[in-house]
Amino acid sequence: MIASMIGEALEALDKHTDWIALNLFLAFIPLALSFWLFRRKTAQERSWLWWLGCLVFIAFLPNAPYLITDLVHLIRAIQDDYPVGVLMVVLIPIHFFAIISGLEAYVISLINLGDYLRRQGASKQFVIRTELFIHAICTIGVYLGRFLRFNSWDLVTKPKTLLIESFNSVTAKLPLVIMVVIFISIAVLYWIMKQVTLGVGLRIRQLCQEREQEKEQEKAQKRNEIDSI
Repeated sequence: MIASMIGEALEALDKHTDWIALNLFLAFIPLALSFWLFRRKTAQERSWLWWLGCLVFIAFLPNAPYLITDLVHLIRAIQDDYPVGVLMVVLIPIHFFAIISGLEAYVISLINLGDYLRRQGASKQFVIRTELFIHAICTIGVYLGRFLRFNSWDLVTKPKTLLIESFNSVTAKLPLVIMVVIFISIAVLYWIMKQVTLGVGLRIRQLCQEREQEKEQEKAQKRNEIDSI
């Protein structure tokens, strides 16, 4: 029975998780770029290379929230009637890990962008409007990727076709409804995960500060002991 369960688990992994590595790699490209573009401590001019990086960042950013739609892979796996154990222990955790990782990459990317904009003097309202605008761009990208099977590099290889299909999608009734649902999903999940991420980050900084204070107190105590001898 155990051997049979392991065999079915391996079969399920081979059949339903081959997309994870590539999709996560594509989702982490904008995350890595966001640190290079928006978090570098050394002063940098906005050169042509920086602007090119921004274009690549925007082009690949929809790949991060795109992982939300990869729930379809989990639905297909459930429909294949795998044992409950395989679903609960293998497939569901892996799928949710991939989806949450993609969303977290999206959240951190936009946090880095927002931090950069505030350092440049942007207001809170401007940052929020920028986030909503990016949600809208990513919504179109997610729709084109999931339903029309376009990729980020099609901006270079098929720019005319991509532009036409984008226009047709945002002007047709059914695709527009789907995109509204995608936009709401991205915006809501982004807001929730942003609060969690900022809260965790704040707690980590507090713990680091407390640790530093403890070290300083220990050093001061040792100095006092030495002085008292």
